[in-house]
Amino acid sequence: MKRLAYIDWMRGLACILMFQTHCYDSWLSPEDRKSQVLVWSQLLGTFPAPLFIFLAGISFALVTERLREKGTDRAAIAKQTILRGAEIFGLGLLFRLQEYALAGGHAPWTDLFRVDVLNILGLSMVLMGVLCWMAAADSISSARTRCILVSFVAAAFVAMLTPPLWTTLRPKFLPWPLESYINGVHIFNAPQPWLFPIFPWSAFAFAGLAIGFFLNTSFAKNSGSKAFILVGLGGVAACGISQLFDKSPIHLYAVYDYWHSSPNFFLMRCGLLLVILFFASMYCRFGLAEKGFSPLIQLGKTSLLVYWVHIQFVYGSLSILPKHQCSVAKTTLGLITIFLAMLALSLLRTNWKKWRNSGVPANA
Repeated sequence: MKRLAYIDWMRGLACILMFQTHCYDSWLSPEDRKSQVLVWSQLLGTFPAPLFIFLAGISFALVTERLREKGTDRAAIAKQTILRGAEIFGLGLLFRLQEYALAGGHAPWTDLFRVDVLNILGLSMVLMGVLCWMAAADSISSARTRCILVSFVAAAFVAMLTPPLWTTLRPKFLPWPLESYINGVHIFNAPQPWLFPIFPWSAFAFAGLAIGFFLNTSFAKNSGSKAFILVGLGGVAACGISQLFDKSPIHLYAVYDYWHSSPNFFLMRCGLLLVILFFASMYCRFGLAEKGFSPLIQLGKTSLLVYWVHIQFVYGSLSILPKHQCSVAKTTLGLITIFLAMLALSLLRTNWKKWRNSGVPANA
C-alpha cells in the first residue's frame, strides 16, 4: 500500500517525543531530575504511546479498505489482519525476552510478563480484525459505515469501563499476568499507569480505526482538506467536552482519577490527537514536510525498528551514558546522539530495501 506522508510524519513525531522522554528519564541525575526539564519531558512523553496506537488504528482501516476494494472476502481479510496483530504481539513477547536476556540476570523474571506497547498494539489489531469481520456487509460503503459506528462504540465502551476495572471491579480472581492485560496491575497491588493494558489503551486504536474509515468515505476523498479541517474541529470540540465533563458535579464512578483512568482524560487525549492529525495533514499537503528530506517522515517509515533498537542504548546494558548520573546538558547531547544514530539506522534500513528490491548490490 502506498505510504501516506502525514501518517509517517506523525509516527516520526512520536519517535522523537519517545526518544527525549526515555533519554531524560534514564540518564538525568537525581539532582537534575528536580528541574523543569524533566517535568516538560514527561508531559511530552504522554503523547508517543497514544500516537502509535491511534495511528495503528488508522493504518488498519486503510489496509482493510484496500483489501475490500480488491474483492477480498471478509474471512480472508480477518485472517490476514488478525495474523498481523498476532505477529506484533509475538514481537512484543520476543522484545521482553531480549530485554531479560540482555539484563544478564539483573532483571526480575516478572519483567517477562510486562504489558508493553508492542503487546497492546498486537492485541488491539487482533480486536480490530474481529470487529471489522463482525461489521462486514455486502457493499463496501455499508461495511465502512458500520465499522465507523462500531469503532466509536468500542472506544467509548473501553474508556467507560476502565475506571471500575482499575478500582472497584478489578478482576482479582485472575492470575496477575492475565489481570495485567486488563488493567496493568503487574506484580503490584494496584494498576500501574506506566503499563499498557487493554483498558484504556485499546480505545485509542478503536478511535483511530473510526477516523481511518472516515477518511476513506466518498465525502472525505472528494472534499480534500475539508475532511481534515472537520477532524481538527472535532478534536477541539472533544477537548472542550472533556473539560466540561471533568467539571460536572455529576460523578459516575466511586473512584475518579482524571490523569490515569478517566474517560474524560481519554477524550482530551483523543482531541489532541485529532488536532495533531489535522496539522500533520496540512503540513504534509501545503507545508515543507515533503520539500526535500524530512527526518520525521524517515523515522516514521521505520518506527518499529528504531523503537526496538534505541531502548537498548538508553535503558539497556548498552546505554551510551551512565544511568541517573548525567546533567541536563550531557543528557541533551546524548539525546541528539540517539536521534542521529536512529535516523542513520532508519536510512540504512530503507535504502537496503531499495537496493534489494531493485536488484542493485548493497555495496554499489
